[in-house]
Parts: sequence; C-alpha cells; structure tokens
Amino acid sequence: MRFDIISAVPDLLQSPLNTSILQRAQKKGLVDIHVHSLRDYAHNKYRQIDDKPFGGGAGMVLKPEPFFECIKKLQQEVQYDVIIFPSPQGKIFDQKDANRLSLVNNVLFVIGHYKGIDERVVEYFKGDEYSIGNFVLTGGELPAMMMIDAIIRVIPGVLNDSESALSDSFQDGEIIGAPCYTRPAEYAGLKVPEVLTSGNHEAVREWKIEHPSWKGNAGPPSLWTGGDD
Repeated sequence: MRFDIISAVPDLLQSPLNTSILQRAQKKGLVDIHVHSLRDYAHNKYRQIDDKPFGGGAGMVLKPEPFFECIKKLQQEVQYDVIIFPSPQGKIFDQKDANRLSLVNNVLFVIGHYKGIDERVVEYFKGDEYSIGNFVLTGGELPAMMMIDAIIRVIPGVLNDSESALSDSFQDGEIIGAPCYTRPAEYAGLKVPEVLTSGNHEAVREWKIEHPSWKGNAGPPSLWTGGDD
C-alpha cells in the first residue's frame, strides 16, 4: 500500500513515520510512504506558500498554486484510490474508515496548516474530508498521522500478533476494550481482579464483555484545525 503526503511542514512527520509500527510496516515492504514538501512547488523569490485571506480575518491561508502543481504531478505517476483532506468540516474518522482504507492501494493525504487550504484545492480535486474531533490544532499533520497509523495497523502482516488488530477497541461496535492488567498481581495494595488470574478462559472472556472501559457515542462530528501559527 502506498501513501503520499503533501505538507507545508514535512519535518513534523518524520518521527512518527520512522518509529515503531509504521517503521516496521515499511521495512516489511507492506507500506510505501512518500512525503512531499509544499515549498518545493513554490517558485517565487521567497518560496511563499501562504497569503492573507480574502475578506480579512486572522491567520494565513495556503495558496492553491503549489498544491495544484504537486497533486497533478503525482497523479501522472500514481492512480489514487482516495485523496484525503484533514479538515474542520470533515466527517469524524473512525475505525470503520480505517478498516475500509486499509484495503485500497494508493492514498494521497493533502495537509493544511495555519488557517487552512484555499478551498479551490478541495473543490477541484474532490477528496474526502475527515476530522478527528472538536478541538483546534495548528495544522493537519498530527491528524493525518493518527489516521495513517490507524489504517496501517490493520493491514495484514503489519502486527506481529495476527489477532491483535482484530481485538482492538472499536472493532466490535463502539466498545473500548476491558481494563488491562499485568504482573505483579498485587501492587501498592491494589489487586488484579481474581478472574483474570484464574486460568478460566471462558470466565475471563465473559468478564471482559461485562467490563468495557467505555461504551457510547464519540460525540458530535466537527473540528480539526484553523489555528494560527
């Protein structure tokens, strides 16, 4: 599976992309990730990629020209199944989206920063807009990494334990898995529930069903970014 990521601040992506499960997926050859700096497609004297918004208001808006040039160049090389814009008005990204996207071949993430992307980029390329929740961030790099992590971990072969992704929270409706414990069985006067140390697998399974950490709606869909740098 191939991911292309267009960002105004690509350095923000380097650590998560080259650590832990995401690094392992790439080393196994299961995932191919390419990061593209928006500034490489700005050709004026100062390599300017943003400007003040029409109509006034605080913050800076990412200009359309660098995005158009970069995306069109990439589309000549790769046929994308999905183009994703992390966006304030997007649908809340959930586990079903991660599962579905893990089955495609090529995904392009187009990431906004500062006040956002010129809306003509979204209108022209007709991607899918996703949000991760109702709070403000400086840009879409972290939301994009969260979505990419969620997608990659359910690709077959990425995790060492083949059952691990299937037993993750949210794979069974909206239930977060039961509380987790490990050794020692007693610490600071606090004991692990006796059923978990009983060796009775059926009793353990029933206990986990009866003790979800949380169950319910994730809240109203809406916001991701719009913050000023």
